[in-house]
Amino acid sequence: MQRMSLTCSPVHLLSLLLLLLIALEIMVGAHSLCFSFTIKSWSRPGQPWCEAQVFMNKNLFLQYDSDSNMVKPLGLLGKKVNATSTWGELTQTLGEVGRDLRMLLLDIKPQIKTSGPSTLQVEMFCQRKAERCTGASWQFAINGEKSLILDAMKMTWTVINHEASKIKETWKKDRGLEKYFRKLSVGDCNHWLREFSEHWEVMPEPTDTWIILGAFILLVLMGIFLIIYIRWQKGEWQAGLWPLRMS
Repeated sequence: MQRMSLTCSPVHLLSLLLLLLIALEIMVGAHSLCFSFTIKSWSRPGQPWCEAQVFMNKNLFLQYDSDSNMVKPLGLLGKKVNATSTWGELTQTLGEVGRDLRMLLLDIKPQIKTSGPSTLQVEMFCQRKAERCTGASWQFAINGEKSLILDAMKMTWTVINHEASKIKETWKKDRGLEKYFRKLSVGDCNHWLREFSEHWEVMPEPTDTWIILGAFILLVLMGIFLIIYIRWQKGEWQAGLWPLRMS
């Protein structure tokens, strides 16, 4: 069988390194926003029936509850956003979405197999990359069980728990509800993410895990390229002292 060399020149390796760096830059340049709601069909006096947390790039920076009807900033990003005009709009929207989700929970409660109070956990997610919305979705969990996912970009439903099939059919037939979900995730969420990204860029601390991981990968790749280049300069590569071959 003809022997095939798997060796390549440092020029080819450098090209591969550049491609990896471009891919890494694209990956790090993506930003995401996630709104996590916990809705209760019933709560004791003084206890919130709606609690919400807001994450940017998986970092918690806002909290909200229906009892105080106030948004609490957390961390440096939360303080920066608190000083913007978006803050009041966000507070109002969180309250409205919480009330709407509670109405949904009360509507589907007869279809939920439980005799006590019910809970609805909802995650609204959106992502931006290269100055455009590249992802938007909703995930619904009923009484702690993941049940439904809505891809708001394609407007397609996925049933995770078969017991939620009837609920999916009910919501899917409601075109107004689907438009509401899409407006919030593709429209409002994407708008807020664009606004918050401007403040994220100027944050000094490297809170994004991807940046740390990317720097590590870059150092490893640079080390590998340096070793190969040194061996190339010494002529070991051409002499066949360090090639990888297969039969």
